[in-house]
Amino acid sequence: MQVTETLAEGLKRELKVVIPASDLATRLDTYLDDMKSKVRINGFRPGKVPAAHLKRLYGRQAMAELLGNLINETVAKTIEERKEKPALQPEIDLPEEDAEKVLAGESDLCFTMAYDLLPEFELIDFSKVELERPIVEVSEEEVDEQVKQIAESNRSFEAREEGAEAQNGDRVTMSYLGKLDGEPFEGGADENGQLVLGSGQFIPGFEEQLVGMKVGDEKVIDVTFPEEYGAKNLAGKAVTFDIVVKEVAAPGELVIDDEFATKLGLESLDKLKEIIRGQIESQFGSVTRQKVKRALLDKLDEEYSFDLPEKLVENEFAGVWQQVEADMQQSGKTFEDEKTTEEEAKAEYRRIAERRVRLGLVLSEVGEQNKVQVSDEEVQRALYDRVRQFPGQEQQVFEFYKNNQQALASLRAPIYEEKVVDFILELANITDKPVSKDELFKIEEDEA
Repeated sequence: MQVTETLAEGLKRELKVVIPASDLATRLDTYLDDMKSKVRINGFRPGKVPAAHLKRLYGRQAMAELLGNLINETVAKTIEERKEKPALQPEIDLPEEDAEKVLAGESDLCFTMAYDLLPEFELIDFSKVELERPIVEVSEEEVDEQVKQIAESNRSFEAREEGAEAQNGDRVTMSYLGKLDGEPFEGGADENGQLVLGSGQFIPGFEEQLVGMKVGDEKVIDVTFPEEYGAKNLAGKAVTFDIVVKEVAAPGELVIDDEFATKLGLESLDKLKEIIRGQIESQFGSVTRQKVKRALLDKLDEEYSFDLPEKLVENEFAGVWQQVEADMQQSGKTFEDEKTTEEEAKAEYRRIAERRVRLGLVLSEVGEQNKVQVSDEEVQRALYDRVRQFPGQEQQVFEFYKNNQQALASLRAPIYEEKVVDFILELANITDKPVSKDELFKIEEDEA
């Protein structure tokens, strides 16, 4: 076997591999000799089939199988001998006409293998990385507000007397039929829809037009869907709703005490507040974690600058751009709407792809050097969490992941990333910074 390096530019490598036809013939003879005792051919006793006859029957098929295995073995052996780390599996180029000659035993096996190397870089001292961690202290007012919202959602209502007009705070039960250009639209009808006036649950301007209506009243309401409405066929469109009021109910007294907590299955109001506080702390903590992680990744992006494997960047960009196009198609927006051009957008998302690849390589190196591992139990928990997202299809989803190693790897990857980030954060110099709730979530909005 002869291996010749034909390209070595930056991270790119290309090798030409030649395996003499005589070596292939020897391998084929050995392969066919092994087949003698395994095949059954009419007219011949086991193990007594002439080599020439066996070669006529199975020579081409055997050579094809040999070539596939030989190319894989040669690629792996060559990479190992060169002590290189390819970013992806090398691409093999064996022209079809050449392959036909090789299969017929008329030519040497000659193919090229092209690949990008993983870049080499030194890890920084993470103890010198300085970060701020935004911390929000959960106030009693925040807890009380959440408890009040729960109480509001469980508030009882009692039908008002006949002829009473609906007021803000009342619950109106009605039938409604939405129409766009005089024609009913999907999702715009209900026979017993309920709405608490003043809650802001419906389209702006809808609830206000119900104030003053009585049981049995009929009315056509004119409203306009917001520009950012999810259904693009309705976004920004003026529509009408045919309304018939069936009931007007007044809100019952809002009492927040131990008895209220027991109706929710808890022993006391204090226990309810304790649970609510824990939920809020968890919510704030999740946002804080994302902010610290984002700050860490920004720091790493500043610290590291090295050549990237082109194929990795291309693959990442292709995935990002596919999502961009899908999002734009769903929203009905154009690049002009976003005040940009397709070329400018591609350049920006390519930079994002490059950042992702660079940071991915850094995190991977940190994990490898420090032996960060993801256990099978952790992957199993992630799989069960994923399965629960598809009620009624649990078995199909479970089987899909179990039989698809790439899909299973997609569950392992984010767990691995979070564990590496945790490892770095343990070493980093982190200072807690007290902030308000509004400041914490404003940071999130700005970054989004």
